[in-house]
Amino acid sequence: MLEDTRYEVVKGRIFTKTFMIFTFFVALMVILLGIRFFKGLGAVTNLSDGYPWGIWIAYDVVVGSALGCGGYALAILIYILNKKEFSPLMRSALLTGALGYTMAGFSVIIDLGRYWNTYGFFVPSRWNPSSVLFEVAVCIMAYTLVIWVELTPAVAERTGWDRRKVEKVVMIAAVLGLILPTLHQSSLGSIHLISLGKLHPLWHSGFLPLYFLSSVILMGYAVTSAESLLSSMYFGRPYETPLLKKLTTYMVYIGFAWILMRFLELLLWGKLPLVFKSGLYSVMFWIEIALFLVPSYMLWKLRGELTPRKIFVYSIIYLFAGALYRFNVYLIGWNPGDNWVYFPSFMETLITLGIISFEFLIYLAFVKTFPVLPAKEV
Repeated sequence: MLEDTRYEVVKGRIFTKTFMIFTFFVALMVILLGIRFFKGLGAVTNLSDGYPWGIWIAYDVVVGSALGCGGYALAILIYILNKKEFSPLMRSALLTGALGYTMAGFSVIIDLGRYWNTYGFFVPSRWNPSSVLFEVAVCIMAYTLVIWVELTPAVAERTGWDRRKVEKVVMIAAVLGLILPTLHQSSLGSIHLISLGKLHPLWHSGFLPLYFLSSVILMGYAVTSAESLLSSMYFGRPYETPLLKKLTTYMVYIGFAWILMRFLELLLWGKLPLVFKSGLYSVMFWIEIALFLVPSYMLWKLRGELTPRKIFVYSIIYLFAGALYRFNVYLIGWNPGDNWVYFPSFMETLITLGIISFEFLIYLAFVKTFPVLPAKEV
């Protein structure tokens, strides 16, 4: 059982200087959201008919949900591959995932032009079950609930709930937690299967669902490593280096496999020349490949000499790699026509910064209230 691992509450004040800085950006976000909801999207964004999806979808939803897949990626190791030694990392990965998915769902609402029609999602007569977006929405909402349920043992330990009843519910949630992200993360790639002619051929592919799913597993391991090291440094805790060294092995396998799949697909479909003669698209493609290749090679080369600093740096590079791939598909590689241009407005960017700050706020408060991080002796 995962709950055989001992966890502890981080000691210290919640309302620190760092906490107040994040609070400032959250307050700023609330003010800007007031403008957005009362005056419309045009008052705060650079969205248009050509670019109806901007940074709120590309980052807050598509990248944000990927950053929330640490628990899903670890569940593959723990429940399917029976690698129980990674259990101490699970709760903190679930907390990161719960925050990432919750804010991704919130980002969808603020991005909707007619947000007052959101209630239609809960009315079966208005559903379109043949829509990929509908499947993504259902799975993301369900998985958000599942992650919070998987975190209930942490709450139970602090509040005295019946642990046996909680564990029964958590085991059901764990099964769903393996199924739901597999569905909606691959579907985030499936959305662009119909974008032939608008999405550049370097990224348009029948393998989009596979690329999105495999890269999200890699990002899940990377964000788990980065979160573990960052929290250890910030809270003055011992680094979980032995576990993270083992985790880098899986990052390397997936990183090399992902690059191989990309080039094989381009070669087999006759698109390989495009990587050299597509201007800005070629540049973005090679940056994306480099971000996957460099950490994969360095982690493989230094596998016996890895330090917390090196693991952190290469994990962050992996996160940038997965994020850039998603931006390339959803924004940079997207071309609706010569008359359309998009770059996020200052207020759009501030709202995204506020969403990220809110996630940090809840994380800091949660780990100082409930036992989420593994006990130091573990």
